[in-house]
Amino acid sequence: MADNVTRLEVADGAGRPARIQPVVPQSTRKRMTALERREQLIHVGKSLFAKRGYEAVTIEEIASQAEVSKPVIYEQFGGTEVDGKSYGAKESLYAVIVDREIAALLHTIEKALDGSHPRIMLEQAAVGFLTYIEQNTEGFQILVRDSPMGMVSGSFSSLITDIAVRVQHLLASEFRRRKLNAKFAPLYAQSLVGMVALTGQWWVETRKPSKEEVASHLVNLAWNGLAGLEVKPELKSKKK
Repeated sequence: MADNVTRLEVADGAGRPARIQPVVPQSTRKRMTALERREQLIHVGKSLFAKRGYEAVTIEEIASQAEVSKPVIYEQFGGTEVDGKSYGAKESLYAVIVDREIAALLHTIEKALDGSHPRIMLEQAAVGFLTYIEQNTEGFQILVRDSPMGMVSGSFSSLITDIAVRVQHLLASEFRRRKLNAKFAPLYAQSLVGMVALTGQWWVETRKPSKEEVASHLVNLAWNGLAGLEVKPELKSKKK
């Protein structure tokens, strides 16, 4: 029977026929630590969920792409297998990915907010959102897909709410300064964030025009309203 063992002929130095000794090949693959394996599975799962959606992806497919057995995934993310069907692991893996992407998006937006004027901060928030989409396309595609039944925290609507909560206090402050009713700040926050987020869904497929130009038009609409649109809107924060 053929095998994968290399055989080396070794002469004995006394003129007798050479002896054949097996040489077992050394594995060139480095064994991953538990943390490295977990990160690999998250990377593989993220790519598959982004391309095909949660429901279409199976634990078998994730295991095949990662070149591991299914028990390795169960070890990392819990779950079990009953009568050939997997339970728990895919949901846990998906939840980890969604939580990471939400944290990354919120961090990108909050990091961009360093302006003192409300319009500048609105521009920075729009550019920050589009920057996240540009740098984390697969993650954004996961966030905007329908979440699995029962996973409310990972839905796109809940994400918009999380972001809106973080910006509504900025609007409330501006409302009070302009002697407007601050109790409507949450409504306006939801409207503004939803406008940027839904435009981002469209932009992730086209990537035209540039994110700066997209942001300038979003801010033009949000800041000036339809009645006062600028002919050629520009980001004020980009001016020297």
